[in-house]
Amino acid sequence: MAIRWMTAFWDFPAETFETGVEFWVEATDADLSEPRGPGGEFATLIPTEGDACLRVQRVRSGKGGNHLDLHVDDVAAAAERATALGASVVAEEQGEVTVLSSPGGFPFCLVAHHGESRVPSPVEWPGGQRSIADQICIDIPWVGYERERDFWKAFTGRRGLPSRRPEFERLERPRGMPLEILLQRREEVGVGEPVTAHIDLACSDVEAETVRHNELGAVPVERFEHWQVMRDPAGLEYCITSRVPEPAA
Repeated sequence: MAIRWMTAFWDFPAETFETGVEFWVEATDADLSEPRGPGGEFATLIPTEGDACLRVQRVRSGKGGNHLDLHVDDVAAAAERATALGASVVAEEQGEVTVLSSPGGFPFCLVAHHGESRVPSPVEWPGGQRSIADQICIDIPWVGYERERDFWKAFTGRRGLPSRRPEFERLERPRGMPLEILLQRREEVGVGEPVTAHIDLACSDVEAETVRHNELGAVPVERFEHWQVMRDPAGLEYCITSRVPEPAA
């Protein structure tokens, strides 16, 4: 089974959906597609260059968050493999989409691949910095960390890469894939809490990008050596990191 493409989602409750979408359209310099879905709950952020890998969803309940779509050639076969590795099927939609939950409770979807292959390029902003939303960080409670980590390594077929900090493990990013996967061990999360995720940006100047996002309505939360934690106007946290924004490949 090969993963052909990846899409990261922002999942917003109805009351913050428009606020969240407006912010991320501006923050990524994207165009917004026409809404789709039975209730118009889905939309795509269309990049200036390349194929889309960022989308938004209006959710019916809960506080929202982020989830991941994996694009494959055979959804049924991929779902069978995922369940064999410890995932659970939540819903199926006519062979085009299967919604699953990872061993630690993180929601993700398997969707049919429709030829996406052109990785978006970073955006150069008036301040001179370049940035791109290109990473999903899967936040894993310390209880059950090894099982969740092993699931993602086995299911994606990506080997783990060493990190500068012990709580992180990066999965090798194949050439032509639009998103990185970073695994984070969360020591402060309580027993029984589910696995969640957030989106990270690669940026050539964290300070300048932080100012830009703040002017768009995001709030700085905490500064670390290599990244800035932010909260978007809809209340979802994300990070601006000092990873080098790579050109499209």
